[in-house]
Amino acid sequence: MNPPRQRQRPPAIPQTRLPRWLCYGLVVLTTGLLCVILPPALASDPATVFPVLTSSLMAQATLQQGQQLYDAGRYREAIPVLEQVAGSTTDPAEAIVALRNLALVQLRLGEWGKAEAALDQAFEQLRAHPVLGNGQALTASLLDVQASVALDQGQAEAAIAHWDNAAAIYTDLNQPLAANQAQVNKAQALQQLGFHRQAVTTMQPLVAAAYQPASLTQAVALRTLGDSLVQVGSLAAAEAALSQSLAIAQALPNQAAVGAAALSLGNLNLAQGETAAAEPYFAQATAAEMPPSVQLQARLNQLRGYSKTGQVAAAQRLWPNILATLNGLPPSQPHRFARINLAQTLIDLGVAQNPTPRQIADILAVAVRDSQAAGDPRTESFALGILGHLYETQQQWEEARSLSQSALTLAQASDAKASLYRWEGQLGRIYKAQGKDDQAIAAYSDAIGTLKQLRTDLVAVNPAVQVSFQETVEPIHRELVSLLLAPNRQSTPTDLEVARQTIESLQLAELDNFFREACLSAAAVDIDQLDQRAAVVYPIILADRLEIIVSLPNQTLRHYTSAVPATQLGQTIEQLQKALVLRVGRQHIAPARQLYNWVIAPVTADLAASGVDTLVFVLDGELRNIPMAALYDGEQFLLEQYSLALTPGLQLIDPKPIENQTLRVLTAGISESRQGFSSLPNVISELQEIQDTVPTTVLLNDDFTVESFESRLTSEGTPIVHMATHGKFSSSNDETFVLTWNDRLDISALNNLLQVSELNQAGPVELLVLSACQTATGDKQAALGMAGMAVRSGARSTIATLWQVNDEATAILMSQLYADLATQKMTKAEALRNAQLKVLQEPKFREHPFYWAPYVLLGNWL
Repeated sequence: MNPPRQRQRPPAIPQTRLPRWLCYGLVVLTTGLLCVILPPALASDPATVFPVLTSSLMAQATLQQGQQLYDAGRYREAIPVLEQVAGSTTDPAEAIVALRNLALVQLRLGEWGKAEAALDQAFEQLRAHPVLGNGQALTASLLDVQASVALDQGQAEAAIAHWDNAAAIYTDLNQPLAANQAQVNKAQALQQLGFHRQAVTTMQPLVAAAYQPASLTQAVALRTLGDSLVQVGSLAAAEAALSQSLAIAQALPNQAAVGAAALSLGNLNLAQGETAAAEPYFAQATAAEMPPSVQLQARLNQLRGYSKTGQVAAAQRLWPNILATLNGLPPSQPHRFARINLAQTLIDLGVAQNPTPRQIADILAVAVRDSQAAGDPRTESFALGILGHLYETQQQWEEARSLSQSALTLAQASDAKASLYRWEGQLGRIYKAQGKDDQAIAAYSDAIGTLKQLRTDLVAVNPAVQVSFQETVEPIHRELVSLLLAPNRQSTPTDLEVARQTIESLQLAELDNFFREACLSAAAVDIDQLDQRAAVVYPIILADRLEIIVSLPNQTLRHYTSAVPATQLGQTIEQLQKALVLRVGRQHIAPARQLYNWVIAPVTADLAASGVDTLVFVLDGELRNIPMAALYDGEQFLLEQYSLALTPGLQLIDPKPIENQTLRVLTAGISESRQGFSSLPNVISELQEIQDTVPTTVLLNDDFTVESFESRLTSEGTPIVHMATHGKFSSSNDETFVLTWNDRLDISALNNLLQVSELNQAGPVELLVLSACQTATGDKQAALGMAGMAVRSGARSTIATLWQVNDEATAILMSQLYADLATQKMTKAEALRNAQLKVLQEPKFREHPFYWAPYVLLGNWL
């Protein structure tokens, strides 16, 4: 154990400024649903995993006395009892058990060095007596405690290795319950590292085994699974697992497990923004009979909910109680994180006097001191960073910079990239506030470089303290672009290229966050080599303006600015979106023209001079929720001027035209009311129009099951898949799906089916058409689900709809689309434009974009 570093404390200074000597603290860590502490609790207390086997009745009684003192929380009194057995017995097994239990007691007191010393003695006894009859069981039992000691010190990787070894031994000894307990504990260590998908993979076989009768291990396994399902965005499955965990815990009954499951259900409701629904669960978890650790975490999450919903008075009543509880607990990594969580929530509360900045700094100073004593540089790095943020909120820039730099140095030394990018970004903000733009650009660039290295782990980080993607990753990208393209800066071609790459990186990070994993392959694409007739347009929403970067064939990047604040832009987008969907007169004209003036007008001259006929948009934020086709220059819609396509980024497309082959289509649709969704009577005529145009296999209504769809995909080489069925695009991966007769296909399931199709064909699905889907009402990020579906489905291109479309217009459009695609003389973008123009030219549909504008092409437009 590293000795604590000594820092001299200077005299107190007035509280109008934060004192320099309190420059210690912890920052909230990376992406996630909410700032919550996951329930603690290993699958079982290691003290109860291995039965005490002794040859001496006196030793047996003494060990039992130690167990009783431990169970009562009287840890100090248990130490001499266990030391007596360890020092006086002549039976090596008795000594090993006593030393093991002594290590566990010292662990609970936060005395890790003493716990490790006791374990070392126990292992030495084992090595000195290799022929002990129960040596393997003793070894596994020691590994259990050794893993707990490692985990408590923040050494999750070591803990995982110890539990893996313990589980293997228990399996060899035919002790499945103990082996399962070790696996559950391993999953909780994976959670501490933030590897939630691995935790889910570890837990699912154990939960599926459904041990009978119901046990504490089963309850904790289900809770552990549920906690990780929350983190990966599978909220419905998480609720089912957590509710089952609570029911089992209540049936046992086991109050600690009841409290932990209730806490997790409260956290789940907070993650969904349901603060009121979370309250009863937190009340259950804070009941007097619950373990102090569960009560503490429930109160911390209650406090976070109060902060998020602006309940300042309730928060001010609660936080002193939390601090008093923390001050009575022994040091441990969970308790350090609890202090950090408390401090971060109080900073977010934004109240100057209750608590004061000085009081928050005091809370953090203890977390740093304990981190140093434990030799835990990663936690100390968080602590220094959050205190730097505290100074930042007080505009004490130089102190904030110094603390952030110290946090960064510790993060680098401990290879903690999941916090490193935070401190790099924080330094960027501080330098910008100081007017040091070049240093700010360098710091933000470092942060984005770290994020790229971290990409596979960005959604897999320590969940003990988390903030949302929008609070951490997104601002770093936007701030860098804002500085690179600042009005007072002569932006160079290199600046423009870095800004373009930064927005591409943000698009990729948004999709990673949507899927809760880094699942997309990215590769740079040269637009000049891709399509000489296409321009790529990047509208970038910044707080005070709209920046537009355009890539034209054989030219350097161009840069334009529209002086419109993000709030005004968002309001205009919302006006157009409502006007398009509601079809009230000509209310769409004014916002459509205004958006044209902001997004397109600045670049029209250069577009015309370049001779391009296709615009490929990499849309940002709320711009994804409206069709670019409906933008209006006062005489023509944009659709009448250009073929249009969308892509989340050039890095994510497979830039190839449809290969010269006989065009075949697999169509699948539902015309009848199903699973609570309304009927779509014109689906029959839509599919008939396609069948009359190109060779087609049709799955309609009860023929369109998941099983039949999979069978047709794997047996027939169809480059186009057309799905005329209800579906929804949402900002939640869990709520993005398409409907089949007997089920819902989410993005992952559809991807799996299309990949199977690719393996059984000469090539991938070239085009996926979703003709009756819509974006979720009231969800400003819903179009992210559409982008997610497009890039993850496995198809090279996707045509989808932004709102529920008119059946008659769709039948006309699809007939024209497939007729043009069958000729193989047009790109997909040209074919879709031609089909939309066919609808627009119909007298009954000419007057409103509702009928022809919602269709968008995503991905490969060639």
